[in-house]
Amino acid sequence: MRSNLSIFAFFLLAISAATGQVASHAPTKFSQASAAVPTKPATAGKPVARVNGSVLTDVDLVREEYAIFPYGRQHNGIPKDLEPQIRDGAMKMIVFEELVYQDAQRRNMTVSAVKMQRAEADFRKQFATPDEFNAFLQSDFHGSEQLLQQKIRRSLLIEAFLKNEVENKSAITEAEARAYYDKNPARFAHPESFTFQTISVLPPAKATADQLKEGTVRAEKALTQAKATKTAEDFGLLAEKISDDDYRVMMGQHKPVPADQLAPQVMKALAGMKAGEVSNVIQIEQAYTILRLGDHTPAGKAKFEDVKAQLEKELQLSKKNELRAELDKKLRQNARVEEM
Repeated sequence: MRSNLSIFAFFLLAISAATGQVASHAPTKFSQASAAVPTKPATAGKPVARVNGSVLTDVDLVREEYAIFPYGRQHNGIPKDLEPQIRDGAMKMIVFEELVYQDAQRRNMTVSAVKMQRAEADFRKQFATPDEFNAFLQSDFHGSEQLLQQKIRRSLLIEAFLKNEVENKSAITEAEARAYYDKNPARFAHPESFTFQTISVLPPAKATADQLKEGTVRAEKALTQAKATKTAEDFGLLAEKISDDDYRVMMGQHKPVPADQLAPQVMKALAGMKAGEVSNVIQIEQAYTILRLGDHTPAGKAKFEDVKAQLEKELQLSKKNELRAELDKKLRQNARVEEM
């Protein structure tokens, strides 16, 4: 039984290739590791960085790499082409967390006994049996519960520090969201669009005269059947049965398509239809298509009430990333950080 000590990292990194800045993400939970993640005893490891004299090892680095790229557990490691970027992100993360931890200590932040007990109990619950927990404790902490508790305490201090300095300061008010909405009207504008279903008859690319005639007959027969449908589901089931286009597997359904992306023949037909109506056969070169209009959305602007919740989330994430980057810069100003 092995456990991923990136459980003690509460923020992963998203590295911008252009700026190298780091962005925060939601806190991770304590969790057991995949056996694919390399582990070593907590006291072992080759030094990879010193932060104000405190040594960080390749054990810390590798675990953070797998936290950033968890898919590596299922794919026998991190892809070679991603290794430099992921390693850089992991290095920035473990250095940042150490700086946060050291600043939390300088501020004399503490973790209550109750919170420690709860965190340790929650961690233990992830192991199926006491033997599994003890095996992990032995492999990663030389059997020392004291070392494990130190890691848990460190993790909780980092979490509390970041909650105070980043999370609590990143709240977005409705007024702030409204101001952004008003200042960026183009972002919330949408073009005229149509949602529709199709049934298509597609003769071969180099169709003979007889094949083209056969296509015309099939299209007229399909039109009779399509006109007899009463609902979108009826039309969709017919599309699944007789349509030649790829949309048949989705009951002929197309996502909203901007008007300027539609063929002139299709646009002309849709413009004169009401929701639920079925068109006549539309010929585009050698292809024949029948449309059923689902919805017509005129050009306009999304209402603030409709985008408010998502906009607040986006603005909060952006503010959180800015605060996180500012904190990282501030903590590094007078720090002695040496990467090896």
